[in-house]
Amino acid sequence: MKVNRIVLVTGVFDCLHQEHILFLQKAKLLGTKLVIGVESDERVKKIKGHNRPIYSEKQRVEKLRSLRLAQQVFVLPQSFSHPDEHRMLLQKLKPDILAVSSHSPHLREKQRLMQEIGGRVVVVHKHNPKISTTLHLAQKQQEAYGTS
Repeated sequence: MKVNRIVLVTGVFDCLHQEHILFLQKAKLLGTKLVIGVESDERVKKIKGHNRPIYSEKQRVEKLRSLRLAQQVFVLPQSFSHPDEHRMLLQKLKPDILAVSSHSPHLREKQRLMQEIGGRVVVVHKHNPKISTTLHLAQKQQEAYGTS
């Protein structure tokens, strides 16, 4: 009998690309239920800059839902930068695993918070520095302005 295991991933997921999909596929393999938390538009602007996100939180959620990898996709709270806010979400969702990529920021803090609820952090995907939304957008800008 397969044990029910909830796997949580969080991220921006703007301009969804193959590395995002590989990451989500690997995360899904860790459990029976994949839950995706998408950064709000307001938080993305703070994290990535005023020109982001390219796609609204609603569009990003719908795109992720269309992949049919996750059982739940939702927008993270706009106020989500403090460990107490992370703790509240983790206590509500009770994930067994927080799946991250190898370049995930604040890894030690995430491990500590997951331990508090009896879960663990698992690095499921090695970051590919050649593929990212930021690089893709920079390349498109160079092409548009003829500076490549």
